[in-house]
Amino acid sequence: MTFPSHDLDSAPEASKPLLETSLKTFGRLPGLHKVLAESPQAYEGYQLLHKLFTETNFDAEELTVVWQSINVEHACHYCVPAHTGIAKMMKVSDEISDALRNETPLPTAKLEALRTFTVQMVRARGNVLQEQMKAFFDAGFDHRAVLDVILGLAQKTMSNYINHVAETPVDEVFQPLAWQRSETPLKV
Repeated sequence: MTFPSHDLDSAPEASKPLLETSLKTFGRLPGLHKVLAESPQAYEGYQLLHKLFTETNFDAEELTVVWQSINVEHACHYCVPAHTGIAKMMKVSDEISDALRNETPLPTAKLEALRTFTVQMVRARGNVLQEQMKAFFDAGFDHRAVLDVILGLAQKTMSNYINHVAETPVDEVFQPLAWQRSETPLKV
């Protein structure tokens, strides 16, 4: 069953201001936002989680590591290319983006520790082991970073799951960055 994909004319009234903001921000309506418009509350919730996550102490590289680690782990056909483009806009190196997309080593031990912990959090559904937490802390992260990874996970779980069920087409601007998961997932 095809999910609705709204524009300013077809969207529920409560979603129209959100779509207008997206249009002003991006100059276009991202496919995910068109799908989210069906539920004004889901749309607003996603936007708020995104805003809050970008206001954490994570820098652009770390935000990208958390987002893409989750996107790749959930095999999101839409979010991996979108966040590859977003990473380029945020001036994150292609080396980092490629390593995240291909599940190959990241350039620093600290970024690798962040990816490892994020993937462990996804796979264990939050039930990470004490030794996994200790390794994360030993890499230079703190308790706040644990909570902020969970915030990023809440945001990306929403978008990844929505894109799975809606089969959201990859936006034209991100189609050159299309992605498929490698046959050997990351070992953590």
